[in-house]
Amino acid sequence: MSPLVITLLIVGGIFILIAIAYINNMVENNKLEKARLKADLADRVRRCADVSDALPGQLVSPQLKLMLSRLQLHFNERLLLLDKNNAQFKAKVGELQRLIALGESIPVSNPPQKIMTEAKAKEVRFQLENLHNLITRSARDGVLAAKEAQHWVKEVQHMLVQLHIEFFSNLGLQAVQQNQPGQARLALERGVQYLRKQADPARYQADLQRMDSHLARANAMVLDKSQPASAGESELTQGLSSLETEEDWKKKTLYD
Repeated sequence: MSPLVITLLIVGGIFILIAIAYINNMVENNKLEKARLKADLADRVRRCADVSDALPGQLVSPQLKLMLSRLQLHFNERLLLLDKNNAQFKAKVGELQRLIALGESIPVSNPPQKIMTEAKAKEVRFQLENLHNLITRSARDGVLAAKEAQHWVKEVQHMLVQLHIEFFSNLGLQAVQQNQPGQARLALERGVQYLRKQADPARYQADLQRMDSHLARANAMVLDKSQPASAGESELTQGLSSLETEEDWKKKTLYD
């Protein structure tokens, strides 16, 4: 065998090894990319479901439920393309298609939740932040049209205002019921200030008037509570003075 043939065989062998390594690398990269994409889509499905199920009923409209169901359907359909024989994905796609077919008659089963504590308000705010992130990313990826995404971003901002209205109102009224007018006034003042800072105050005019009336009631209670306290303090002072006079008289009698 001539040196040329041997050289060609060696070069050919090296080329084949390089090609095999390259193909193997491509296969591995494709597997990793597919796994990454599946994990990302599964995470977005989970986030959609969490927001859709966990938001308080007073903040969830059929339109919002429908939009979230459409997002879930899109992500589940992409998952099904990656794993065509997955029975779980097939069942979820069928379920979501049936729900979306109902249009705005889609059922909203979220129960209303009382926003009575700061911890609860923060929990709901976190859910709204998740919703906002889902909408903006879906718009960036072309899943939602820009105009529709802008609409929902405004609606999330409105839901955030509703959350604050309910939180400050509930906190103030609870303090009134517990005969703590000072705490009630503090909570309601914060609510009034928050509403007056909104970019669209006309939308919340009725809420502002209602909170203002609650604040006026709390202020009246503070005044009413401070007056008896002053009278009581005056009576206590007089009583102590009388007692001191009586003690002085007793001492005077004793030493006389």
